[in-house]
Amino acid sequence: MSDLFERFMSGVDTIIPESDTISAIKTQSLRIKFGADPSAPDLHLGHAVILTKLRLLQDMGHTVIFLIGDFTAMIGDPTGKSQTRKPLTKEQVVENAESYKAQVFKFLDPEKTEVVYNSEWLSKLSAVDVVKLSSSYTVARMLERDDFSKRYASGTPISVHEFLYPLFQGYDSVALKSDVEVGGTDQTFNLLMGRHLQQQDNMNAQSIVTFPILEGLDGVQKMSKSLGNHIAVLDEPNNMFGKVMSIPDTLITRYFQLLSLVSPSELAQIESDLTSGVNPRDVKRDLGKRIVAKLHSDDAAEQAIQHFDTVFAKRDIPDDIPVLNVAADAIFLADFLLEHGLAPSKKEARRLIAQGAVSINQEKVSPDERQMYHPSHDDVLKVGKRRFAKVQVM
Repeated sequence: MSDLFERFMSGVDTIIPESDTISAIKTQSLRIKFGADPSAPDLHLGHAVILTKLRLLQDMGHTVIFLIGDFTAMIGDPTGKSQTRKPLTKEQVVENAESYKAQVFKFLDPEKTEVVYNSEWLSKLSAVDVVKLSSSYTVARMLERDDFSKRYASGTPISVHEFLYPLFQGYDSVALKSDVEVGGTDQTFNLLMGRHLQQQDNMNAQSIVTFPILEGLDGVQKMSKSLGNHIAVLDEPNNMFGKVMSIPDTLITRYFQLLSLVSPSELAQIESDLTSGVNPRDVKRDLGKRIVAKLHSDDAAEQAIQHFDTVFAKRDIPDDIPVLNVAADAIFLADFLLEHGLAPSKKEARRLIAQGAVSINQEKVSPDERQMYHPSHDDVLKVGKRRFAKVQVM
Protein backbone atom coordinates (compact mmCIF):
# COMPACT_ATOMS: atom_id res chain seq x y z
CA MET A 1 0.00 0.00 0.00
CA SER A 2 2.78 2.45 0.92
CA ASP A 3 4.52 1.90 -2.43
CA LEU A 4 1.28 2.56 -4.33
CA PHE A 5 0.69 5.74 -2.32
CA GLU A 6 4.23 6.98 -2.90
CA ARG A 7 3.90 6.43 -6.64
CA PHE A 8 0.56 8.23 -6.65
CA MET A 9 2.00 11.20 -4.77
CA SER A 10 5.09 11.43 -6.99
CA GLY A 11 4.62 14.54 -9.10
CA VAL A 12 1.48 15.82 -7.32
CA ASP A 13 1.12 19.59 -7.70
CA THR A 14 -1.65 20.56 -5.28
CA ILE A 15 -3.93 18.84 -2.75
CA ILE A 16 -6.88 20.72 -1.22
CA PRO A 17 -7.23 20.27 1.76
CA GLU A 18 -3.91 18.46 2.07
CA SER A 19 -3.80 16.65 5.41
CA ASP A 20 -7.45 15.53 5.43
CA THR A 21 -7.25 14.28 1.84
CA ILE A 22 -4.08 12.29 2.41
CA SER A 23 -5.58 10.69 5.51
CA ALA A 24 -8.80 9.81 3.65
CA ILE A 25 -6.91 8.26 0.72
CA LYS A 26 -4.95 6.08 3.12
CA THR A 27 -7.84 4.98 5.35
CA GLN A 28 -11.18 5.22 3.50
CA SER A 29 -12.84 3.87 0.36
CA LEU A 30 -13.51 6.92 -1.80
CA ARG A 31 -15.43 7.84 -4.95
CA ILE A 32 -12.86 9.59 -7.11
CA LYS A 33 -14.01 11.58 -10.12
CA PHE A 34 -12.14 12.27 -13.33
CA GLY A 35 -13.85 13.92 -16.26
CA ALA A 36 -12.85 14.18 -19.90
CA ASP A 37 -14.74 15.86 -22.71
CA PRO A 38 -14.71 13.72 -25.89
CA SER A 39 -13.51 16.66 -27.99
CA ALA A 40 -11.30 14.40 -30.14
CA PRO A 41 -11.45 10.67 -30.94
CA ASP A 42 -8.21 9.68 -29.28
CA LEU A 43 -6.54 10.12 -25.92
CA HIS A 44 -2.82 10.88 -25.59
CA LEU A 45 -0.15 10.55 -22.91
CA GLY A 46 -1.26 13.84 -21.37
CA HIS A 47 -4.51 12.09 -20.42
CA ALA A 48 -2.52 9.01 -19.40
CA VAL A 49 -0.87 10.95 -16.55
CA ILE A 50 -4.18 11.13 -14.69
CA LEU A 51 -5.41 7.70 -15.79
CA THR A 52 -2.23 6.03 -14.55
CA LYS A 53 -2.50 7.78 -11.19
CA LEU A 54 -6.14 6.73 -10.95
CA ARG A 55 -5.19 3.10 -11.50
CA LEU A 56 -2.88 3.35 -8.50
CA LEU A 57 -5.82 4.63 -6.44
CA GLN A 58 -7.95 1.73 -7.65
CA ASP A 59 -5.23 -0.69 -6.57
CA MET A 60 -5.48 0.96 -3.13
CA GLY A 61 -9.21 0.11 -2.99
CA HIS A 62 -10.89 3.26 -4.30
CA THR A 63 -13.59 3.53 -6.98
CA VAL A 64 -12.99 5.74 -10.02
CA ILE A 65 -15.88 7.56 -11.67
CA PHE A 66 -14.82 8.20 -15.25
CA LEU A 67 -17.08 10.99 -16.42
CA ILE A 68 -17.47 11.44 -20.16
CA GLY A 69 -18.54 15.03 -20.70
CA ASP A 70 -20.81 14.41 -23.66
CA PHE A 71 -23.00 17.40 -22.70
CA THR A 72 -20.17 19.82 -21.85
CA ALA A 73 -18.27 18.84 -25.00
CA MET A 74 -21.06 20.42 -27.01
CA ILE A 75 -20.30 23.71 -25.20
CA GLY A 76 -16.51 23.52 -25.38
CA ASP A 77 -14.15 23.95 -22.42
CA PRO A 78 -12.74 27.51 -22.56
CA THR A 79 -9.81 26.55 -20.32
CA GLY A 80 -6.57 27.86 -21.80
CA LYS A 81 -8.32 29.20 -24.89
CA SER A 82 -7.72 32.70 -26.22
CA GLN A 83 -10.98 32.68 -28.13
CA THR A 84 -14.39 31.03 -28.04
CA ARG A 85 -14.04 27.33 -28.74
CA LYS A 86 -16.14 25.82 -31.50
CA PRO A 87 -18.77 23.43 -30.07
CA LEU A 88 -19.03 19.87 -31.38
CA THR A 89 -22.10 18.26 -32.88
CA LYS A 90 -23.91 15.53 -30.97
CA GLU A 91 -22.81 12.99 -33.60
CA GLN A 92 -19.13 13.91 -33.16
CA VAL A 93 -19.43 13.67 -29.40
CA VAL A 94 -21.09 10.23 -29.49
CA GLU A 95 -18.43 8.86 -31.82
CA ASN A 96 -15.57 10.24 -29.74
CA ALA A 97 -17.14 9.03 -26.49
CA GLU A 98 -17.23 5.43 -27.72
CA SER A 99 -13.55 5.69 -28.59
CA TYR A 100 -12.75 7.03 -25.10
CA LYS A 101 -14.48 4.09 -23.40
CA ALA A 102 -12.31 1.64 -25.30
CA GLN A 103 -9.09 3.47 -24.50
CA VAL A 104 -9.44 4.21 -20.78
CA PHE A 105 -9.41 0.52 -19.92
CA LYS A 106 -5.84 0.30 -21.12
CA PHE A 107 -5.24 1.95 -17.74
CA LEU A 108 -8.25 1.53 -15.44
CA ASP A 109 -9.61 -1.62 -13.80
CA PRO A 110 -13.12 -2.16 -15.27
CA GLU A 111 -14.27 -3.80 -12.02
CA LYS A 112 -13.49 -0.64 -10.06
CA THR A 113 -14.65 1.93 -12.63
CA GLU A 114 -18.02 3.58 -13.13
CA VAL A 115 -18.41 5.14 -16.58
CA VAL A 116 -21.02 7.91 -16.62
CA TYR A 117 -22.15 10.63 -19.05
CA ASN A 118 -23.03 14.10 -17.79
CA SER A 119 -25.87 14.41 -20.30
CA GLU A 120 -27.74 12.08 -17.94
CA TRP A 121 -28.39 14.99 -15.57
CA LEU A 122 -27.33 18.19 -17.37
CA SER A 123 -29.72 17.65 -20.28
CA LYS A 124 -32.59 17.45 -17.79
CA LEU A 125 -31.96 20.85 -16.20
CA SER A 126 -34.78 23.29 -16.85
CA ALA A 127 -34.31 26.98 -17.63
CA VAL A 128 -35.16 27.69 -13.99
CA ASP A 129 -32.48 25.21 -12.85
CA VAL A 130 -29.83 26.85 -15.08
CA VAL A 131 -30.73 30.34 -13.80
CA LYS A 132 -30.53 29.09 -10.23
CA LEU A 133 -27.15 27.47 -10.93
CA SER A 134 -25.88 30.69 -12.54
CA SER A 135 -26.87 32.69 -9.45
CA SER A 136 -24.44 30.67 -7.33
CA TYR A 137 -21.38 32.47 -8.69
CA THR A 138 -20.63 36.10 -9.49
CA VAL A 139 -19.23 37.51 -12.74
CA ALA A 140 -16.42 39.12 -10.73
CA ARG A 141 -15.37 35.74 -9.35
CA MET A 142 -15.64 34.14 -12.79
CA LEU A 143 -13.32 36.81 -14.21
CA GLU A 144 -10.68 35.83 -11.66
CA ARG A 145 -10.00 32.83 -13.87
CA ASP A 146 -6.77 33.50 -15.73
CA ASP A 147 -7.94 32.88 -19.28
CA PHE A 148 -11.16 34.86 -18.78
CA SER A 149 -9.34 37.80 -17.18
CA LYS A 150 -6.81 37.97 -20.02
CA ARG A 151 -9.50 37.88 -22.67
CA TYR A 152 -11.56 40.51 -20.86
CA ALA A 153 -8.55 42.81 -20.45
CA SER A 154 -7.64 42.48 -24.13
CA GLY A 155 -11.19 43.04 -25.33
CA THR A 156 -11.43 39.51 -26.74
CA PRO A 157 -15.08 38.37 -26.73
CA ILE A 158 -16.30 35.97 -24.05
CA SER A 159 -19.61 34.31 -24.76
CA VAL A 160 -22.07 33.90 -21.89
CA HIS A 161 -22.24 30.15 -22.47
CA GLU A 162 -18.52 29.89 -21.62
CA PHE A 163 -19.32 31.00 -18.06
CA LEU A 164 -21.70 28.06 -17.85
CA TYR A 165 -18.96 25.53 -18.55
CA PRO A 166 -17.25 25.58 -15.10
CA LEU A 167 -20.69 25.72 -13.46
CA PHE A 168 -21.79 22.59 -15.31
CA GLN A 169 -18.54 20.81 -14.52
CA GLY A 170 -18.98 21.74 -10.88
CA TYR A 171 -22.57 20.52 -10.93
CA ASP A 172 -21.28 17.13 -12.12
CA SER A 173 -19.64 16.75 -8.69
CA VAL A 174 -22.96 17.50 -6.99
CA ALA A 175 -24.77 14.92 -9.13
CA LEU A 176 -22.11 12.26 -8.53
CA LYS A 177 -21.46 13.03 -4.83
CA SER A 178 -17.75 12.64 -5.50
CA ASP A 179 -15.31 12.57 -2.58
CA VAL A 180 -12.24 13.56 -4.60
CA GLU A 181 -11.73 15.04 -8.05
CA VAL A 182 -8.43 14.63 -9.90
CA GLY A 183 -7.26 16.70 -12.84
CA GLY A 184 -4.49 18.74 -14.42
CA THR A 185 -3.36 22.06 -12.98
CA ASP A 186 -5.14 23.83 -15.84
CA GLN A 187 -8.44 22.54 -14.43
CA THR A 188 -8.00 23.91 -10.90
CA PHE A 189 -10.68 26.61 -11.25
CA ASN A 190 -13.23 24.11 -12.56
CA LEU A 191 -12.40 21.54 -9.87
CA LEU A 192 -12.82 24.12 -7.13
CA MET A 193 -16.19 25.03 -8.62
CA GLY A 194 -17.37 21.50 -7.84
CA ARG A 195 -16.21 21.91 -4.25
CA HIS A 196 -18.02 25.27 -4.02
CA LEU A 197 -21.32 23.94 -5.39
CA GLN A 198 -21.24 20.88 -3.13
CA GLN A 199 -20.81 23.18 -0.11
CA GLN A 200 -23.76 25.29 -1.28
CA ASP A 201 -25.82 22.12 -1.51
CA ASN A 202 -24.88 21.21 2.10
CA MET A 203 -22.78 18.26 0.94
CA ASN A 204 -19.30 17.22 2.04
CA ALA A 205 -17.00 19.22 -0.22
CA GLN A 206 -14.84 17.11 -2.50
CA SER A 207 -11.07 17.19 -2.16
CA ILE A 208 -8.95 18.36 -5.09
CA VAL A 209 -5.77 16.70 -6.37
CA THR A 210 -3.97 18.20 -9.37
CA PHE A 211 -1.01 17.05 -11.42
CA PRO A 212 1.25 19.08 -13.73
CA ILE A 213 0.52 19.23 -17.44
CA LEU A 214 2.74 16.94 -19.51
CA GLU A 215 4.68 18.76 -22.21
CA GLY A 216 4.55 17.42 -25.73
CA LEU A 217 7.29 16.40 -28.14
CA ASP A 218 8.42 20.02 -28.56
CA GLY A 219 9.27 20.16 -24.86
CA VAL A 220 7.53 23.53 -24.46
CA GLN A 221 3.78 23.47 -24.98
CA LYS A 222 1.38 21.05 -23.32
CA MET A 223 0.75 17.82 -25.18
CA SER A 224 -2.10 18.39 -27.61
CA LYS A 225 -3.36 16.79 -30.78
CA SER A 226 -4.17 20.22 -32.21
CA LEU A 227 -0.53 21.23 -31.77
CA GLY A 228 0.74 18.03 -33.38
CA ASN A 229 3.12 17.36 -30.45
CA HIS A 230 1.29 14.40 -28.94
CA ILE A 231 1.83 10.67 -28.47
CA ALA A 232 -1.55 9.03 -28.92
CA VAL A 233 -2.64 6.09 -26.79
CA LEU A 234 -3.61 4.33 -30.04
CA ASP A 235 -0.34 5.04 -31.87
CA GLU A 236 1.12 1.85 -33.30
CA PRO A 237 4.23 0.58 -31.45
CA ASN A 238 6.92 1.71 -33.92
CA ASN A 239 5.45 5.18 -34.15
CA MET A 240 5.01 5.43 -30.39
CA PHE A 241 8.59 4.36 -29.66
CA GLY A 242 10.00 6.69 -32.31
CA LYS A 243 8.10 9.64 -30.85
CA VAL A 244 9.38 8.89 -27.34
CA MET A 245 12.94 8.85 -28.70
CA SER A 246 12.35 12.33 -30.14
CA ILE A 247 11.40 14.04 -26.86
CA PRO A 248 13.98 16.49 -25.44
CA ASP A 249 16.38 14.95 -22.92
CA THR A 250 15.12 17.43 -20.31
CA LEU A 251 11.73 15.66 -20.25
CA ILE A 252 12.98 12.12 -19.57
CA THR A 253 12.56 12.11 -15.79
CA ARG A 254 9.30 14.06 -16.03
CA TYR A 255 7.77 11.40 -18.29
CA PHE A 256 8.98 8.62 -15.98
CA GLN A 257 7.50 10.38 -12.96
CA LEU A 258 4.16 11.65 -14.27
CA LEU A 259 3.37 8.42 -16.09
CA SER A 260 4.23 6.47 -12.89
CA LEU A 261 6.54 4.14 -14.76
CA VAL A 262 8.96 3.79 -11.85
CA SER A 263 8.97 4.07 -8.07
CA PRO A 264 10.35 7.23 -6.41
CA SER A 265 13.59 5.40 -5.55
CA GLU A 266 14.00 4.23 -9.16
CA LEU A 267 13.32 7.78 -10.34
CA ALA A 268 16.07 9.07 -8.07
CA GLN A 269 18.46 6.54 -9.61
CA ILE A 270 17.51 7.64 -13.14
CA GLU A 271 18.12 11.28 -12.20
CA SER A 272 21.48 10.29 -10.72
CA ASP A 273 22.44 8.35 -13.85
CA LEU A 274 21.61 11.28 -16.12
CA THR A 275 23.68 13.72 -14.07
CA SER A 276 26.61 11.33 -13.82
CA GLY A 277 27.15 10.94 -17.55
CA VAL A 278 24.90 8.10 -18.67
CA ASN A 279 23.87 8.65 -22.30
CA PRO A 280 20.32 10.12 -22.26
CA ARG A 281 19.57 8.11 -25.40
CA ASP A 282 19.92 4.85 -23.45
CA VAL A 283 17.60 6.08 -20.68
CA LYS A 284 15.13 7.26 -23.30
CA ARG A 285 15.17 3.79 -24.89
CA ASP A 286 14.12 2.35 -21.53
CA LEU A 287 11.36 4.98 -21.29
CA GLY A 288 10.08 4.15 -24.77
CA LYS A 289 10.21 0.42 -24.05
CA ARG A 290 8.14 0.84 -20.88
CA ILE A 291 5.52 3.02 -22.56
CA VAL A 292 5.08 0.71 -25.55
CA ALA A 293 4.94 -2.36 -23.31
CA LYS A 294 2.31 -0.72 -21.11
CA LEU A 295 0.04 0.27 -24.02
CA HIS A 296 0.76 -2.71 -26.31
CA SER A 297 2.90 -5.62 -25.09
CA ASP A 298 6.45 -6.61 -24.18
CA ASP A 299 6.90 -8.25 -27.60
CA ALA A 300 5.67 -5.11 -29.38
CA ALA A 301 8.16 -3.05 -27.38
CA GLU A 302 11.09 -5.30 -28.36
CA GLN A 303 10.05 -5.21 -32.02
CA ALA A 304 9.73 -1.40 -31.91
CA ILE A 305 13.27 -1.14 -30.55
CA GLN A 306 14.58 -3.40 -33.33
CA HIS A 307 12.72 -1.37 -35.94
CA PHE A 308 14.12 1.88 -34.56
CA ASP A 309 17.66 0.49 -34.54
CA THR A 310 17.27 -0.64 -38.16
CA VAL A 311 15.99 2.74 -39.35
CA PHE A 312 18.68 4.69 -37.51
CA ALA A 313 21.53 2.20 -37.90
CA LYS A 314 23.72 4.45 -40.08
CA ARG A 315 25.95 6.87 -38.24
CA ASP A 316 25.04 9.77 -40.49
CA ILE A 317 21.42 9.81 -39.23
CA PRO A 318 21.06 11.75 -35.94
CA ASP A 319 18.98 10.36 -33.07
CA ASP A 320 16.98 13.54 -32.50
CA ILE A 321 15.68 14.38 -35.97
CA PRO A 322 12.31 16.18 -36.13
CA VAL A 323 9.14 14.14 -36.63
CA LEU A 324 6.64 15.26 -39.27
CA ASN A 325 3.02 14.19 -38.78
CA VAL A 326 1.57 14.09 -42.29
CA ALA A 327 -1.35 12.71 -44.26
CA ALA A 328 -0.84 9.68 -46.50
CA ASP A 329 -1.83 11.65 -49.62
CA ALA A 330 0.61 11.77 -52.55
CA ILE A 331 2.23 15.15 -53.08
CA PHE A 332 4.93 16.67 -55.30
CA LEU A 333 8.20 16.11 -53.43
CA ALA A 334 9.24 19.74 -54.00
CA ASP A 335 5.99 20.92 -52.41
CA PHE A 336 6.50 18.55 -49.49
CA LEU A 337 10.03 19.86 -48.82
CA LEU A 338 8.83 23.46 -48.90
CA GLU A 339 5.74 22.83 -46.79
CA HIS A 340 7.74 21.18 -44.00
CA GLY A 341 10.67 23.59 -43.94
CA LEU A 342 13.16 21.24 -45.54
CA ALA A 343 13.82 23.76 -48.31
CA PRO A 344 13.56 27.58 -48.16
CA SER A 345 11.74 27.88 -51.50
CA LYS A 346 10.20 25.71 -54.18
CA LYS A 347 12.99 26.73 -56.55
CA GLU A 348 15.61 25.52 -54.07
CA ALA A 349 13.63 22.31 -53.46
CA ARG A 350 13.61 21.54 -57.17
CA ARG A 351 17.34 22.30 -57.41
CA LEU A 352 18.13 19.90 -54.55
CA ILE A 353 16.05 17.15 -56.17
CA ALA A 354 17.65 17.72 -59.57
CA GLN A 355 21.15 17.54 -58.06
CA GLY A 356 20.44 14.26 -56.27
CA ALA A 357 20.71 15.89 -52.85
CA VAL A 358 17.48 14.36 -51.54
CA SER A 359 17.22 10.79 -50.26
CA ILE A 360 14.44 8.75 -48.69
CA ASN A 361 15.46 5.88 -46.41
CA GLN A 362 19.09 6.29 -47.55
CA GLU A 363 18.20 5.97 -51.24
CA LYS A 364 18.56 8.99 -53.51
CA VAL A 365 15.37 9.99 -55.27
CA SER A 366 15.15 10.32 -59.02
CA PRO A 367 16.43 13.77 -60.18
CA ASP A 368 13.01 14.65 -61.53
CA GLU A 369 11.78 18.08 -60.40
CA ARG A 370 8.17 16.83 -60.66
CA GLN A 371 8.87 13.73 -58.56
CA MET A 372 5.84 12.61 -56.56
CA TYR A 373 6.18 11.55 -52.94
CA HIS A 374 3.90 8.96 -51.29
CA PRO A 375 4.49 9.31 -47.52
CA SER A 376 5.05 6.05 -45.67
CA HIS A 377 5.33 5.44 -41.95
CA ASP A 378 8.86 5.96 -40.57
CA ASP A 379 10.31 7.31 -43.83
CA VAL A 380 13.56 9.15 -43.12
CA LEU A 381 14.27 12.05 -45.47
CA LYS A 382 17.70 13.60 -45.89
CA VAL A 383 17.94 16.92 -47.71
CA GLY A 384 21.43 18.20 -48.43
CA LYS A 385 24.12 17.18 -45.96
CA ARG A 386 22.53 18.05 -42.64
CA ARG A 387 18.75 18.32 -42.93
CA PHE A 388 16.80 15.29 -41.72
CA ALA A 389 13.17 14.50 -40.95
CA LYS A 390 11.22 11.41 -39.97
CA VAL A 391 7.71 10.94 -41.36
CA GLN A 392 4.80 9.68 -39.30
CA VAL A 393 1.59 9.12 -41.25
CA MET A 394 -1.51 10.20 -39.30
